Amino acid sequence: MSNPVVTQQPITGPYGTNVQTEQWSTGLCSCFSDIFVCLCGLCCPIALSCYTANLYGENCCLGFMPGGMAALRTHMRLTYGIQGTICNDALMTCCCGFFENCRMAREVRIRKGDV
Repeated sequence: MSNPVVTQQPITGPYGTNVQTEQWSTGLCSCFSDIFVCLCGLCCPIALSCYTANLYGENCCLGFMPGGMAALRTHMRLTYGIQGTICNDALMTCCCGFFENCRMAREVRIRKGDV
């Protein structure tokens, strides 16, 4: 009996790829490119975190959980194919919380066509 010949490479699903060539749509300090997000993030960052998680399709309570926004940023980055690392995700949400929170909200709004 002969072995079958492979004529086509297997195809991976959307989470099986590790190609990250995209960049964030806006810069870290581009807060004024979306005034709604900027004002919401300035007045109540927790509400913006919940709004971002909900708009992205996750439970809005993710904004309250320790490490929740870092996990959301990692998932968002992998889904959109944005370059980065998990360590960078944790550092950005911890050290640049307000700015990163606003950038993530802008990214979701841009990708969904809400802006």
